[in-house]
Amino acid sequence: MDSVAKRKRRTTAVFAALFAILFIFMILDLAQAFIPLTFEEAFWALLGQGTETHQIIIWKMNFPRVVMAILVGAGLGIAGAVMQAVFRNPMASPYILGLSSGASLGAAVGLTFTVAWMPQMLLVPLLAFASCMATLFLVYYISNVGGRVPTETLLLAGIAVGALLSALVSLLTYLAGEQMQGIVYWTMGNLTNADWENIMIVAPLIFAGSLIMVSSSRDLNAMMLGDAHALDLGVEVKKVRLQLLIASALVTAAAVSFVGVIGFVGLVVPHILRILIGPDNRALLPASILGGAAFLMMCDYISRVIAPSIGILPIGIITALIGAPYFIYLLRRRRSEVGWD
Repeated sequence: MDSVAKRKRRTTAVFAALFAILFIFMILDLAQAFIPLTFEEAFWALLGQGTETHQIIIWKMNFPRVVMAILVGAGLGIAGAVMQAVFRNPMASPYILGLSSGASLGAAVGLTFTVAWMPQMLLVPLLAFASCMATLFLVYYISNVGGRVPTETLLLAGIAVGALLSALVSLLTYLAGEQMQGIVYWTMGNLTNADWENIMIVAPLIFAGSLIMVSSSRDLNAMMLGDAHALDLGVEVKKVRLQLLIASALVTAAAVSFVGVIGFVGLVVPHILRILIGPDNRALLPASILGGAAFLMMCDYISRVIAPSIGILPIGIITALIGAPYFIYLLRRRRSEVGWD
């Protein structure tokens, strides 16, 4: 009983810390503009007080970007946690089935070719979303052997399809000419162009996919024990796995369609939280939502202040610079504590 109470207290403390980190970096990020605001000025402007200029900076210029960062970080966080649980592999991420390569291919096509009746600002995210979801179904179809879809085959098919799609993205980048810079910039991740129209599209998809994943947390716990144990417990493994994969791909596709590929959020955040609060997905999935949002918010703030002389760095660079070294540390020093051995 003492260990259960101790874990509950630790989980509560982790959630409180994540809320605090998210709130602090949200205010700091809102304060970044052509006229930098202090923390206090940004806070009061967020509450509708302060000067009119400050309120315009907060609500009209910066708030859409902050909301998009929260949505994308939350979506990638929970999608990564689910992928790690489904594959029972701490190296899994939202992009493990080649989804990032699929989205990049769609975006590259949209940036390279034009459609007369559709503006490019709509064509690129639409193709990125569609090709991301299509990649999942292609990988699942390839992995389906005799009505069975072993996780090992699914993983290998995802790696192979991802490599093929990455090669096609590289080919389009080589042939793109003047559009090459746009493709490269998209693959680095960018929150700068977020607006309320984008958010109204992205938010329902991420909410719906996240709700499906959280509601399946008990079944996911059983599946982490192995398919045979899950079947003994009454879990329809094949159905639940497909449902979780579709929900994860839906959230991932929505997250990257407007902002590009942002790596390491769904890899590092669930991994760290699993160390802190344990592998129970009933707590881990909500924590990954909050942790992903806090991590991406922090990275967006850093991208805006780290090198003001050269402007705003693509956020994908920051997530990689922070996430990769820390993940190496986790693999080297803390592997026995993450619940996989």
